[in-house]
Amino acid sequence: MFTGIVEEMGTVRALERGQETMRLEVAAGFAAGCEVGASVAVNGACLTVVAGDGHTLVFDLGPETVRSTALGELRPGDPVNLERPLRLGDALGGHLVLGHVDGVGTVTDVERGTTMRLRIGLPSPDLEPLIIPKGSVALDGVSLTVAGIDEMAFEVMVIPHTLAVTTLGRAAVGRRVNLETDVIGKYLLRSLSLRVVS
Repeated sequence: MFTGIVEEMGTVRALERGQETMRLEVAAGFAAGCEVGASVAVNGACLTVVAGDGHTLVFDLGPETVRSTALGELRPGDPVNLERPLRLGDALGGHLVLGHVDGVGTVTDVERGTTMRLRIGLPSPDLEPLIIPKGSVALDGVSLTVAGIDEMAFEVMVIPHTLAVTTLGRAAVGRRVNLETDVIGKYLLRSLSLRVVS
């Protein structure tokens, strides 16, 4: 479980492509404190540390992760948002984020000023009911508030601090971002869909 409050930006060192899987290597400041088997959210996707040397973390990406996230599009030198799991008793500064990406959205418009307004196109109509005004959403692992909704799209406002400490500061039209909707909304929608009307 994560909060969507990015701890640091790491740097992709390598991305090796196998037949069905990929191996991702990321340089991270907190790598020395991560053991093999630990969970880390990388651009919002919960991954398991499979190796490390105190300076870098290595992750294996299975076929489902490659298919349902934008991690396979990373290149050496790219920055990535990193967050370690929430510990019991820690402050929940963002919202409950599982690190289970629902799909890959696309940046369709960027308005830059003191803050930045991002418009994100949804990858599937199934996600539309899960995006609500003033609701929570995670983009590349960053907890944000929905500022507006439209057909198959929504908007978020990003403050200067978030732009400075996450990869969203580099957002541009056409960029694909990992999208996770609010888990409470997912449970509610599933529950309502299973209700039997008498």
